[in-house]
Amino acid sequence: MTVPDFETVWAALPHPAIIIDARDRIVAVNTAAEVFTSRSQRRLEGRNLSILFEGESPVRELVQQVRRDGVLHAQHGIEIQPADHPPRPADVQVMPIGDEASHLLLTIQPRAIAEKMTRSLSHRASARAVIGMAEMLAHEIKNPLAGISGAAQLLAMGHGAHDRELLDLIEAETRRITQLLEHVEQFGDLRPVTRQPVNIHDVLDRARLSAVSGFADHVRFRETYDPSLPPTVGDADQLIQVFLNLLKNAAEATPPAGAEIEIKTAFRPGVKLAFPGGRRESLPLEISVTDNGAGVPDDLKRDLFDPFVSGKAAGRGLGLSLVSKIIADHRGVVECESEPGRTTFRVLLPLWEERVDAHGAAAVRSEVV
Repeated sequence: MTVPDFETVWAALPHPAIIIDARDRIVAVNTAAEVFTSRSQRRLEGRNLSILFEGESPVRELVQQVRRDGVLHAQHGIEIQPADHPPRPADVQVMPIGDEASHLLLTIQPRAIAEKMTRSLSHRASARAVIGMAEMLAHEIKNPLAGISGAAQLLAMGHGAHDRELLDLIEAETRRITQLLEHVEQFGDLRPVTRQPVNIHDVLDRARLSAVSGFADHVRFRETYDPSLPPTVGDADQLIQVFLNLLKNAAEATPPAGAEIEIKTAFRPGVKLAFPGGRRESLPLEISVTDNGAGVPDDLKRDLFDPFVSGKAAGRGLGLSLVSKIIADHRGVVECESEPGRTTFRVLLPLWEERVDAHGAAAVRSEVV
């Protein structure tokens, strides 16, 4: 088999890529970068990076940071504005390349994780609407349902087998509706998250053990953990619920024979998320859940975390929405990458960092820069 040469691979890269030298002069751009900047390789070659990113551009700041540290840095959800173009959100990654690492490779992903964060945060607004509906449903529907269920039980005592079958159906359906209302109420819970140090491996182990003893007894699990991972900040019980939901989805997607799920943790320094107002927060803790199922249908991928969206015949469409809400409450991000035979849900979380306030009391903050 003939291996494609560098020029072929470089031209075929789907996202804009730029190589600069030690003096920030542009050495090469790929085809996607030419389209992104509306400039050809000939017009850009030898010019300073400032021709594309003027002033105090976050891209140039990221370049300077890599020059100082000598390691890869990435920033998610920043506003970039190539000269003569409107600003747009993007993920930017800069890494040193070459024998002496004097050259840098910039890659730009215009479909930013910031959009995913915005969608995750929008679920908080959705929750505010849902909670009002949940309170109404709890009062107006759950109480009558309890009466219907009780009446069905009493009627079943004095009727024949056929009637008891119908009455059992009534009781089962009232239980199902009650459970649905409880899920809606849970989604509408807007109480602040308890902020404590959380060992994410303890959370994952508890979620996995629960899965193995129940819905995932047919699955072979693989754990690939970074043992040096520092704690995150948040509520351990809520995070267990997040990973139980992700494991349940993964287990249900896997085939009956040969089912596999990998749980992986890693430390990703330099990954940051930009918030409105210019504040940036580091999200270096990465947890991924990967299954070997059929994958997420293309028509569901964009709205996968929205309320009441489900690819299951009997799904309620609240599980992943609740996952997104909880992770957003923890100031993190959840995303999904899926193709036939491999689906990965990836969660990014901040670090726990303790400081002492003016009164000598311990206080918590996540890493913010």
